[in-house]
Amino acid sequence: MPPRGKFIVLEGIDGSGKRTQLDLLARAFAARGLAFTQIAFPNYGGFFGGLVARFLNGEFGPLAAVDPHFSALLYAGDRLEAKLALEAALASGKTVLADRYIGSNLAHQGARVPRERRAEFLAWLRELEYQIYGLPAEDLVVHLRIPPREAHRLVAAKEARAYTDKRHDLQEADLDHLAEAAFVYDELARQNAWVSIECWDPVSQSLRSMEAIHREVATAVDACILSAPRASG
Repeated sequence: MPPRGKFIVLEGIDGSGKRTQLDLLARAFAARGLAFTQIAFPNYGGFFGGLVARFLNGEFGPLAAVDPHFSALLYAGDRLEAKLALEAALASGKTVLADRYIGSNLAHQGARVPRERRAEFLAWLRELEYQIYGLPAEDLVVHLRIPPREAHRLVAAKEARAYTDKRHDLQEADLDHLAEAAFVYDELARQNAWVSIECWDPVSQSLRSMEAIHREVATAVDACILSAPRASG
């Protein structure tokens, strides 16, 4: 059997450039002849992804009215639908490149829980996704950092998206939510498998070029791919 493939995830608040960086990584992998597959969460065409879309469009009520346990279950269910495909790709030796994963659930739904109760919520959510659902763990999480206000502006400039006809979905529209999600991401990024990359240049007060960011992403990914394979089980 081939060695297990590496599972690499790009995370960050909305508008941080995850999709752009994932596409650049995919091109680099293809140019080098490396076996890989791409995936993005949520899958709005799936059963749970369709419910996520309804949540983000406000069909279940305003953000503050929706219990974060409920919304977290929708996102986790979306990943559970993809579990077999993820496991098969990794077992075949392919590198899996993902736009969002469990970190997004921890950050965005954790941000909606008061700080004094957040640790308990995050522990519950980790148990749900990694243990009860048995979803594969990431080998590397690349955290793209961007100021929440700039992210909010960039989301508004995006082209129309299939799951919503709004400029901002329920979570994107709330700048305070984005700021708190960014705070949770910074806390999560202290974990060993995480690497944070700054996408904002504080001197020029502008975004760094996507090429410069890609070089840092690629360096982190290469280090992960070249590391010794992790024991299964």
